Amino acid sequence: MVISLLVYLCCGAIAGVLAGLLGVGGGIVIVPMLVAIFPGQGIPPQYVQQMALGTSLASIMITSVSSARAHNARGAVHWDIFRNITPGILIGTFAGGLVATHMPTMFLKIFFICFLLVVSVQMLSNYRPPASRDMPGALGTAGAGGVIGLVSSFVGIGGGTLSVPFMSFCNVPLHHAVGTSAAIGFPIAVAGTLGYIIGGWGRPDLPALSLGFVNLWALLGLAVASFLTAPLGARLSHSLPTAKLKRGFAVFLILVALKMLWSIL
Repeated sequence: MVISLLVYLCCGAIAGVLAGLLGVGGGIVIVPMLVAIFPGQGIPPQYVQQMALGTSLASIMITSVSSARAHNARGAVHWDIFRNITPGILIGTFAGGLVATHMPTMFLKIFFICFLLVVSVQMLSNYRPPASRDMPGALGTAGAGGVIGLVSSFVGIGGGTLSVPFMSFCNVPLHHAVGTSAAIGFPIAVAGTLGYIIGGWGRPDLPALSLGFVNLWALLGLAVASFLTAPLGARLSHSLPTAKLKRGFAVFLILVALKMLWSIL
């Protein structure tokens, strides 16, 4: 058990550094690592993807608070947008997490692989949608939040990959979109985690230290390590060629997606 905790600590450390260094969500790193590790930790094959997604979302509850506080201290969080988008986020992510617990693992893996490839292409091209309109009203913003939450629950992320382009498209300055996205990550993580806990509750074949589809032992290692190492990644971003590193990381994500695809063929 101690060895497995060390493995989860290493995963969390890698995710934290990459999140701080490249500005990518930790979930997009954590999920593939957990998918690779969990089969050796007694997780039944039919639950590996759900457990990875639920545990990833649970770890984001911790890291999003730290990130949001840092952005808020710089005045980069639009709390009006946060208030309007949160109802949709909560409904979409909770419903998505609950539905995902009853979906075939194969579907969730294919969905995640496709998402990885889309993110990789975006990182390689550095494409951002041109700002062409203002933020919609409360109802429209909540509707967008529902879509962002639903997709986030299927891939185990805090939603920044989706919410930042959405806000940028609506004329929110990029650093404010990033800061607001960090705050939005918390309700995404809470609602998604609850969905995966309730959906996996009472499954007799889950290992010990599991709360539904959240592995508490993995959560401990991931949360502690990523919380401590994300500031290191942020500091490194000021001294390393992050643009080149981001392109290299995008290529790495493509290789990860291809490996995951190969494993299910």
